[in-house]
Amino acid sequence: MKDSRNKGRILIIVTALLWALAGVCVKSITWGTMDIVCARSLISLIILFIAKGSFKLKFTKTNILCGIMIMLTGILYVGAIKLTTAGTAIILQYIAPILVFLYEVIFKGRKARTSEAVITLCVFAGCVLSFADSIDMTHVLGNFLALLSGFTFAAEIIIMNGEGSDSVDSTIFGNGFSFIVCLPFFIHDIPGLPFDATNITWVLILSVFQFGLANLLFAKGCKLIDSVECSLLLTIEPIFNPIPVAIICGERMGNLSLLGAAVVIMSITMYTLNPRIEERRTARKAKKNAG
Repeated sequence: MKDSRNKGRILIIVTALLWALAGVCVKSITWGTMDIVCARSLISLIILFIAKGSFKLKFTKTNILCGIMIMLTGILYVGAIKLTTAGTAIILQYIAPILVFLYEVIFKGRKARTSEAVITLCVFAGCVLSFADSIDMTHVLGNFLALLSGFTFAAEIIIMNGEGSDSVDSTIFGNGFSFIVCLPFFIHDIPGLPFDATNITWVLILSVFQFGLANLLFAKGCKLIDSVECSLLLTIEPIFNPIPVAIICGERMGNLSLLGAAVVIMSITMYTLNPRIEERRTARKAKKNAG
């Protein structure tokens, strides 16, 4: 059991690092949002079917609903990166762990400690700071799309982690839905799309590694650990995401966004460490009482 959980953690950590490439990939591709998602979904579908080794899919309500959430998350997030800074987009999307936590408290009867409530408020404050960094309407729209992607991402984690879901099939449905929805836009835009080496290279990196392989690892890893731990480990993504964007694209986050990012990352880190700190305190007390 412990080995499987450790394997799950490793898979989710690698997933987070691969997902973090989204910012630099999308910023480096000169295509539109729907064109990028269409190409990415098609290539990812090929990878997923090869990995699955079969074309048989479980057409359940749970898998289809999860697929819809995956589709919405992908489109909203890529659109957000196009309209605001990649760092701000990923920070706003990472309201998801808090939404997963709130879901567990409200609907699953999870008992929330005072420290968890405080951390939840801190993450919310961090998201507000990031959202308020720029009042330019283009950035505001991008920030709004990023926030929406946080809600759909939280739903994706909850549904995929729940009973009756097949994570690989759900991911395939998500890519299939994305391809079908975005294909008309791609066909319309083909005459004006630049198919140069730079664009093709970044599209392949985005499709094969950042999305295809990452989603396959996520589908396997999220089944080995609980939804709260999964969503928290994925916060590695916003830490790493802005780094390659800054190096390759020269994009910098605003001061409020940086402050908001610091608040969110520190809050999530404290949330992750809090249970372990409590366990050590309990162990020390038990040892002291026994002695």
